[in-house]
Amino acid sequence: MLSGKRALKGPAKLAVPLTTFLATLALLLGIPAAGAVAADGVEGETFVIGTDTTFAPFEFRENGELVGIDMDLLNAIAEEEGFNVEIQSLGFDAALQSLQSNQVDGVIAGMSITDERRQVFDFSDPYFESGIQMAVAENNNDVAGYEDLRGKRVAVKTGTEGQTFAESIKDDYGFEVVAFAQSAQMYDDVKAGGSVAVFDDYPVLAYGVASGNGLKTVTEKEAGSSYGFAVNKGANPELLTAFNDGLADLKESGEYDEILDTYLEAGAKDSSFWSLITDNGPAFAKGMGLTLLATALSLLFALVLGVFFGFLKVGSSRILRGIATVYVSIFRGTPVLVQAFFFYFGLPQIIGQPVDVLTAGVLTLSLNAGAYMTEIVRGGIQSVDPGQMEAARSLGLGYGKTMQKVIIPQAIKIMTPSFINQFVITLKDTSLLAVIGFAELTYQGQQIYAVNFRTAEVLIIVAALYFIVITLLTKLADVLDKRFNK
Repeated sequence: MLSGKRALKGPAKLAVPLTTFLATLALLLGIPAAGAVAADGVEGETFVIGTDTTFAPFEFRENGELVGIDMDLLNAIAEEEGFNVEIQSLGFDAALQSLQSNQVDGVIAGMSITDERRQVFDFSDPYFESGIQMAVAENNNDVAGYEDLRGKRVAVKTGTEGQTFAESIKDDYGFEVVAFAQSAQMYDDVKAGGSVAVFDDYPVLAYGVASGNGLKTVTEKEAGSSYGFAVNKGANPELLTAFNDGLADLKESGEYDEILDTYLEAGAKDSSFWSLITDNGPAFAKGMGLTLLATALSLLFALVLGVFFGFLKVGSSRILRGIATVYVSIFRGTPVLVQAFFFYFGLPQIIGQPVDVLTAGVLTLSLNAGAYMTEIVRGGIQSVDPGQMEAARSLGLGYGKTMQKVIIPQAIKIMTPSFINQFVITLKDTSLLAVIGFAELTYQGQQIYAVNFRTAEVLIIVAALYFIVITLLTKLADVLDKRFNK
């Protein structure tokens, strides 16, 4: 993979200005092969591209595969220009943060080209002309325009052109703006009555209304900006050139129009509740598999950390007790979400190396659960009657033998129920990793209802799967506890 960070190291630092100078000189001299020369540099290369999770019709899951206008355009351009792409579906905000921290090489996520973003990113030629529309619940006949919003609340998606437009007119029409991370969430807020209207990109609203999202548009399209593919400022110029060349070829061949027509004129297929389960079975199964994998790895490392720091906390060294106390205080005293953001977005900027999402997730859950297990171990050992230690030592057993033969066996019986409880908590905490794009069960559910807008039904299925798995594993843990400890 040719990452943007690696491209700027050492002699490569000279590559960007040199390439820019040569390209400009060639353009001035009328040499048409300049772009082709740069595009040739991507042939055979693999680029990691970040994208949104819930932005139909530009990117969404269909039969477990990520499809949409952005995905089809990017794949067609990659095939045309001879490079490979590895897609990471992260969410809009997370994709931009991943690009800035060099976790991905580029982002395509229906992103508007704005002056503020031009200061941070380099954009491709526009590949879609957007616009903003307002929609309300389909049974709402009281709101037909901006003047009916006074004193009410409207929903927007964080960081989108819809949010910018709503913020620009809210004082004129006297309404409040509330931002959500996903389109499906703001649609549900409008249907539930929390907000009376939503501002969103017109193709997204058109696809949602065609799919039966329960809304209707009530205003004409407002002029909007253009969507573009983005890379970090000054990084991956050859990828940007290849994208522009491929896009031009697609428009000339007519394939560009075919891709847009495929998605803008269609909505999601309607289906029964049972079909909802069977059609998305592979996605649910993949999500549950990754949930269990992250839980198992995290608990294994957390157990090691918990035993190590737990013994430090009951030891005689004040310094070692202090180290264990600091560790526990940090990871019990900060939210898991903040820890997940740090390990996925912050740590790569500190160490200068990308951290994959599974590693970041396991690090987060291991260190967090390890802090709680430290206290479980400490509490278990200190719960054993001190007279047990004194009696063993009076019989001539050393400290180590006393701990091994007398204290630890009793402490394990005391600790086991708390360990089982921590196991359940850690398994449920994996759902928090959806915010950094880890494709566990909750993430898969978000992908599914983002397309069909059947939020309640999908969440019931997700909750039922968590309940079944946690109940079965808790029963298994109880059986093992009775067999070995009683």
